[in-house]
Amino acid sequence: MKRIALVTGAEGFIGSHLVRFLQSKGWNVIGGHLSYDSDSFPKLPRLQFVQCDLRNGQRVQQIFNEYEPTHIFHLGAQSLPTVSWMDPVSTFESNIMGSLHLFEAVRHMKQLPVVVSACSSAEYGYVPASAIPVTENQPLHPLHPYGISKVCLDLIAREYFLDYKVPAVNLRIFNTTGPGKTNDAPSDFVRQLIRIKKGLQGPVIEVGNLQPRRAFLDVGDTVRGFYLAAIKGKRGEAYNICAAQTYKIGDVLKTAIRLSGVKVEVRAAAHLMRPSDEKIIFGSTSKFCKDTDWKPLRTIDQTLSSMLEYWDRVM
Repeated sequence: MKRIALVTGAEGFIGSHLVRFLQSKGWNVIGGHLSYDSDSFPKLPRLQFVQCDLRNGQRVQQIFNEYEPTHIFHLGAQSLPTVSWMDPVSTFESNIMGSLHLFEAVRHMKQLPVVVSACSSAEYGYVPASAIPVTENQPLHPLHPYGISKVCLDLIAREYFLDYKVPAVNLRIFNTTGPGKTNDAPSDFVRQLIRIKKGLQGPVIEVGNLQPRRAFLDVGDTVRGFYLAAIKGKRGEAYNICAAQTYKIGDVLKTAIRLSGVKVEVRAAAHLMRPSDEKIIFGSTSKFCKDTDWKPLRTIDQTLSSMLEYWDRVM
């Protein structure tokens, strides 16, 4: 069967990796993006990009009718919790209304495509230590507008599966990092190390709380998870996708320093300390591994090395 993938949010961190992955698998890939400037997008066979604001339902329907995708990977969203606090209305318009427009367009297609939606571990909110690693059965208690919007996406996808038989699969994504990532601890550490290496800043890294534990999944393992969810995931199900173990943020920093070969001073900075910081964020992937044969392949050393190489090249 000819596979045509439409990836929303193709200009984003995970989306940009996913379009390349699917193209390498021989799929025809349509990358939907919000920005109008597409000059920086890769020029590869079987890969093209179209401008699509998910808040415009008519435009979404037009694109679906034109390209008739067999698979839709829905990653288009406002994805930063901090931004969701500052502008919850725009977050809801983008994440909730955008998702409704997408599923409405899907249900009117002659041949229903498989839809894999990017949901979030933020849906679980605060999880007690007794429930770690958190499973998909954990009650959802989001703490901010971004988490609320992802709960809504989770429910929207399930209702369209139940009411209209849209073959949907939801992936609840935990901490994902890799080349091109910004706004997380590993990328902040790595970028500063490269700046120090190139003489762009002094040999000091300012840090916040280094005690929390996080399971950082390599983006390559994440996009492979999206692919397997589309091929093998059970329709109507939600799955956690997470690394296999956690690390203290401080240990991630030590590893990045070791791999960089740069001598630095690590200095605690009050302005980087958060009022509250969950001690551990960690999800069980037993259900996802069982249903799709997925498992993470890359180590934290490999991930950080690839990030160092990326920023050394582009900075």
